Amino acid sequence: MTEWDQRFNEKEFIYGKDVNEFIRDHYDYIEEGGHIGCFAEGEGRNAVFLAKEGHPVTAYEQSEVGIDKMNRLAEEQEVYVEGVQMDLTKDPVGEEVYDGAVMVFGHVPKEDQQYLMDNIRASVKPGGAILLEVYSEDQLAYKTGGPPDTEAMYRPEDMLQWFREDKILHFYYGEAERVEGSRHTGLGHVIQLIAVKASA
Repeated sequence: MTEWDQRFNEKEFIYGKDVNEFIRDHYDYIEEGGHIGCFAEGEGRNAVFLAKEGHPVTAYEQSEVGIDKMNRLAEEQEVYVEGVQMDLTKDPVGEEVYDGAVMVFGHVPKEDQQYLMDNIRASVKPGGAILLEVYSEDQLAYKTGGPPDTEAMYRPEDMLQWFREDKILHFYYGEAERVEGSRHTGLGHVIQLIAVKASA
């Protein structure tokens, strides 16, 4: 059983069942009815919300336990989400598959972050929107969620570099209140990005 399988292997949804606030407020940057890729989707809260809003959704998650819980949540909400078990830091998703992409708090070691972001970006068609919210390195001082050290946190300059070719519609580096299950509770420090992928 992997580390994430162990974390998700609880009856409760450790990050809750409700969509992330940033995604809820901004998902309409993705075209209506467009196919969305959800990356590092955990227990499925964002994917299920987007499916309820009428989007075809494919959700990627490394943990089999996470995907099982996502399937349960989708069934509970009477929607369908395609779940794919994959290590997004090693395996390519595919080129220009989705009309938009979403990732919330998908934290991986520094050496894997560019591959993950390139993977997400490559999967989106030109003109598609990419929405990301992650913890910054400053989150460590807040102790309200996220990895236990800065190794898997993100830097704003890296994020801007990874999406330098695209049209950035929104970029935020600062505090945000998040109450998401038992693992994200209170004021934290985040990086948010909304980018429209450049045409080739």
